[in-house]
Amino acid sequence: MNFSSKLLENAVNEFGSLPGIGQKTALRLVLHLLNQDHASVERFGNTLIHLKNNIKFCKNCNHISDLDICDICASAKRDHQLICVVEDSRDVMAIENTNQYNGLYHVLNGLISPMDGVGPGDLTIEHLVSRTQNPAISEIIFALSATMEGDTTIFYLNKKLHKENLKVSTLARGIAFGGEIEYADELTLGRSITTRVPYENSLSK
Repeated sequence: MNFSSKLLENAVNEFGSLPGIGQKTALRLVLHLLNQDHASVERFGNTLIHLKNNIKFCKNCNHISDLDICDICASAKRDHQLICVVEDSRDVMAIENTNQYNGLYHVLNGLISPMDGVGPGDLTIEHLVSRTQNPAISEIIFALSATMEGDTTIFYLNKKLHKENLKVSTLARGIAFGGEIEYADELTLGRSITTRVPYENSLSK
């Protein structure tokens, strides 16, 4: 793509580096911003800078938060006996939209993927293990994508989380293999949570 301005080209390249944004879409976004008044563009930029400088990650579950402890972990209305293990904050949001789960979460910040150079030490697995030592925790629910990486991560976690009286379950296979949690429709995802099965049972399916 030929550009009449180096400044324009640089801006398009930055937008194009975002996931799912091709060069044509990036150009359209940049041109849209150019047509906005200076105050609107400045507000847009300052919002992103403020986000990056001030966003926090919950010290309890690693979910994105404005405070050190997120609203979910701080809520007395949640069931603090349950921990739902997810890949990232997008999955927390997807599950919350189903209104079918009222426990806590644990965000791994990724999945085990040797081909991508991601090992157990790159995730928040040890933090999860320490949380399960709390005698109040009665069940761990694996809500990870039905992919090779998701299944590998679940298998590893199940080996790490052996504790007396700790129930370990996984989503019912309403989500097809290869499907990602964040893209599942709310009805399917909600049913997969409410009809979850013990992890050992899922291995035979």
